Parts: sequence; C-alpha cells; structure tokens
Amino acid sequence: MNEIIRKRKSIRKYDLTPLDSETLNNIKDYIKHIKPLYPDIRYSIEITNKTAGIFNIKAPHYLIFGSEEKEGAYENIGFIGQQIDLYLSESGLGACWLGASKPEDKENSALPFVICTAFGKANEPLHRELSDFKRKPLTEISDGSDERLEAARLAPSATNSQNWYFSARDGKIRCYRKKTKPLIAVFYKKLNSIDMGIALCHIASESNDFNYLKETGVPEIKGHVYMGTVKGNTL
Repeated sequence: MNEIIRKRKSIRKYDLTPLDSETLNNIKDYIKHIKPLYPDIRYSIEITNKTAGIFNIKAPHYLIFGSEEKEGAYENIGFIGQQIDLYLSESGLGACWLGASKPEDKENSALPFVICTAFGKANEPLHRELSDFKRKPLTEISDGSDERLEAARLAPSATNSQNWYFSARDGKIRCYRKKTKPLIAVFYKKLNSIDMGIALCHIASESNDFNYLKETGVPEIKGHVYMGTVKGNTL
C-alpha cells in the first residue's frame, strides 16, 4: 500500500508562518497536473490565507475548492483534493479537510464554493502509526475481497463517519454511500459525496488502469445509494 496512506493524518495544529514562495509554487504546479475523476466537470482551486467558520482551524494557508453544479461534482472535488492532501503529506506538510468552513470573500470565486482545506507546516506530529487509525473494520464497510479496500478504509471522512460501502466482485468495486436523514441531508449529502471521492482517490492510488463509471442494473443495498463502479486491477 502507498506508504503515505498508511501514515497520513489530519493536521489541526499549524506553524502560522507562511510557506516560502518556492514551496507554494511547487504546490501550484502540482495542482496544474492533477487528474480529475470527471474531466468534463469544471472546477477551481484557489489558495488564500483566511477562511471563516465556527469550527475553523488556524493555518497559514487554505485551499478553496469550487465547482460547477453538476452530477458527480462533489466526488470529483474529493478525488482532486485528496491527491493534494497526499502530496502535501509526502512533502512534509500537513493538511486537513474543513467541512464547516468557508471563504471570507465568496465573490472572488468564479465557481460555486464546495469545500476548503487547511495546510502548512505541522505544529504536531505529521504522521502516525497504522495502529493509531480509528476506523471501522472492513466487514462493516464492504463485502467481497479486493486489496484496495484497505486503502479506502484508511481514507478520512467527515466526523470520521465512513458513510460508504464497497462491494467487490469479479475485479470490480461497486461504491455506495449511506442515505442521509432529511434533517441533515443538505449538509451531509455533500460531505458524504466528497468523502466518496476521497476514498476513490485512495483506491486509484492502488490501481492500474483505474476507471470509474456508472453501471445500470447494479444490486441495491438497503439504506444506501449507488454511486459508481471502479474497474481496474491492483498494482
């Protein structure tokens, strides 16, 4: 498994000193070459030094993700954003998804705001041991057998809820998310879809010829919504 996936953690304490221009330019260059889950969905990524929100984390920098409003947009942002998260962790920097924060000035964004992440130099241990992960066992979030499901299991999710389910059969992984209750659907439906994209990023990092598509006639799972199917082999 990707070594960074095995030790990555969400960083909530940062050295507030801004990163140097060379480091920021390297991050911007990496962003230019990211592979989206859905190439036909327009998205934007901006770097800023301020966000707002009651659960906001103080950090020197933030990534602001925007997207056109289209089916698959949230999964796409999760897939893109987690690639950056893993890159930052590998580069010796910390990052954390901020589900309840927002940009201070929305008018500067060309596309509707989706989510943001904090990033910078960690002011706490950057990585952790595999035994330190607090995750559901595979038996609770999947059926069938596929080596890549362990990477998905270790993916971060909103409030560590892991509201996904994977069914692995015949070299395919069918992906589902839990249905959300009406009172919280507006908030958590978006976050759970972003989480699916994050988990898919981890699966993709362990795949050859990763492909994600919608199938018809897939088995239903009670209390869940079918999101899509991964095709491709393990590394």
